Amino acid sequence: MPAKTVQIPTPDGLADAYAAFPDDGERHPGVLMYADGFGIRPVLRAMARELAGHGYCVLVPNPFYRHGTAPLVELPEHIGEEDRPAVMARVMPLIEAHTVERVRRDADAYLGFLTSRPEVRTGPVAVTGYCIGGLWAVRTAAAHPGRVAAVASFHGPVGVDGPGPLAGLTARVHFAHAESDLSPEALGELNQALDAAGVDYTSEIYPGTVHGFTMSDTDAFDSAGLQRHWDSLLALLDGALVDG
Repeated sequence: MPAKTVQIPTPDGLADAYAAFPDDGERHPGVLMYADGFGIRPVLRAMARELAGHGYCVLVPNPFYRHGTAPLVELPEHIGEEDRPAVMARVMPLIEAHTVERVRRDADAYLGFLTSRPEVRTGPVAVTGYCIGGLWAVRTAAAHPGRVAAVASFHGPVGVDGPGPLAGLTARVHFAHAESDLSPEALGELNQALDAAGVDYTSEIYPGTVHGFTMSDTDAFDSAGLQRHWDSLLALLDGALVDG
């Protein structure tokens, strides 16, 4: 599977990113993948390659490039609960500095770079994200209704911006929530906002999961949740980008 680190010109400098492509020499739909707050690391590279193996060109940017190239925070091979407080203390200032305006400005550069690649098929792309990356995915899709045909968020705080950005979504949507992140009542309120906005969506709680369930290098990992994630994500992407 062809994969490499690339440099993306942005208004604020060069953003490093990880790119993975199918190896058949054909052009394929593009997918912008936002990592969780822990950033680009082996598990994210493996997920990008897995998605590329299903026929998609995947770009995973380092959203914190203004502070340096990835990895900015030294991570243990497995991020256990005992490691989380110290890691989060270093990660949270980076997340807090990544404002809505920065997300939107960077998204212009990321999407422009992705769609200009010779490996990427002409047409709309998809955006997916994990944890805070899920929120960035929604912000990206809302800001680029003509360029993003599908958006997915897994255990992401997608409702924190209120109903306004949701109303700007024209992409097909899949929101997967951890059972520990969202109550059934909060899910109902979110889905009512999506209904009111006329969004084509699925939004559901994955039973038995906790925040971060897709990440195999953390204590939150749930293998059944990860497989459900792949099933849902591939169905979304195939429907929006392949079958039309």
